[in-house]
Amino acid sequence: MANRPAGKKSVLPMPKFYKRERHFRLHLVAGFLIPVVRLMFGLRVTGLEKLPKSGPYVLVSNHVTNVDALAVAYLVYVKLKRAPHFLAKEGLFRIPVIGRILLVAGQIPVYRTSGQRNDEPLKVAHDYLERGHMITIFPEGTLTRDPNMWPMRGKTGAVRLALDTNVPVYPIAHWGSHEILPRYGSKFRPGFWKRVDMLVGDPINLDKFRHPQITPQEVTEATVVVMRHITGLVEQLRGEKAPETLWDPAVAGQSITGNFLKKKK
Repeated sequence: MANRPAGKKSVLPMPKFYKRERHFRLHLVAGFLIPVVRLMFGLRVTGLEKLPKSGPYVLVSNHVTNVDALAVAYLVYVKLKRAPHFLAKEGLFRIPVIGRILLVAGQIPVYRTSGQRNDEPLKVAHDYLERGHMITIFPEGTLTRDPNMWPMRGKTGAVRLALDTNVPVYPIAHWGSHEILPRYGSKFRPGFWKRVDMLVGDPINLDKFRHPQITPQEVTEATVVVMRHITGLVEQLRGEKAPETLWDPAVAGQSITGNFLKKKK
């Protein structure tokens, strides 16, 4: 057997496709998680009617705490009656049992630190969209590093996926999940009486970027447009004005992945 290069982890399996978007195995996973989520918090959604209940699109959201994925998944499965497909960090898929459940539920692992390329995960995401499914992405790529938990600069993956497949991008924003689990905190404080508010925005107009010769600079500009739309929704939820400039971890000298709060101590 050939030796694996130092620091390079094994390739992860990808989720299987099912003829029905909401298949039996997904129902089993959801049947366990839905009561748990309802005990953790209550989700209050405004603008749900803006999200299509069929057809492909990319759903983008801000990312404050690790509870966010549960809130968005609940929105997609319970409110929209659709199957949630997240592009999620590979570490979750390497946890015994948890990783298997994520794959069964149709989640897609994304390599970040293992040395593997993301060609296969992106191909799976493309295939899901081509089959009429939706893909959910947190464009920031990790929990926001902004000191006041505003959306920070985004990575270009969500925009590239939407432009490559010519599907629309719908923004949503949420606020309140940090009251259940602080950002990178361990004090888990669930309660069915606690509220996570979610606001759905109109589809983001990216028509000026939908042409065959798009440049890396244009992809970056389109990503800023997406993050500005998300930030505007967060402003409405918080009743406050966000900073004019999106927070950039690189400029602030922060780590791009992992618990930046722990690392700076």
